[in-house]
Amino acid sequence: MKKLDITTSAIAIALWFTSLTAFAQDKKETRVEEATVTALLKNYSNTSQEVAEKMIKQYGQPHEATASMLIWHNNGPWKRTVLYSEEVAHHFPMPHKDVLEQFVDLDVDPKHYTALAEYDGSVVLKRTEGEISARCDKEPMNILALNLAHDIIEGKKTVEEAREFYAKTAARAMKGDMDPYTQKLNFQPDNSAGFKDGPAVGDVMKGMVGGEEKK
Repeated sequence: MKKLDITTSAIAIALWFTSLTAFAQDKKETRVEEATVTALLKNYSNTSQEVAEKMIKQYGQPHEATASMLIWHNNGPWKRTVLYSEEVAHHFPMPHKDVLEQFVDLDVDPKHYTALAEYDGSVVLKRTEGEISARCDKEPMNILALNLAHDIIEGKKTVEEAREFYAKTAARAMKGDMDPYTQKLNFQPDNSAGFKDGPAVGDVMKGMVGGEEKK
């Protein structure tokens, strides 16, 4: 009887883990119902509502939706696309509202961080996750921002050259002249990107006696 109970418990645990795995997979496959998204968008900023309409038309209903953001996973070239309900004012290369952030996997050496921050404050690096993102109000401008960021990383453009190229390309795009730099990523994202760093607490503890630092 005990053997049967153990076997039954093992099966139950296995089924529980299987259901959790299925739930995790479904979370990224299931789309939020249109009515739910429509209701949430009523409280989003005007810019966010306009961008949401374009994103839904291109990529379908989001995979996640809350009062503060809509999220798409693995849509087009992106690891993740996040549309925020609130706007962030950004004046480069011209005044606009940042509401759309799009991510790809890429390892970037920290030595480039300062240059990338000087290039565009709406290009964000997440070293631990191995992600780089751009946040603007238009997807083509996010593609442009990341292509130029990659050029800086590869030494193909200086910060000044990248900013000048961005401004001229954005101006042409407003007239319907879309440069190839706005159409697709010029680099291949790295799905293995990420920096776990290393433990340091153990080394610190070796230098401690009774919880106090050695003199």
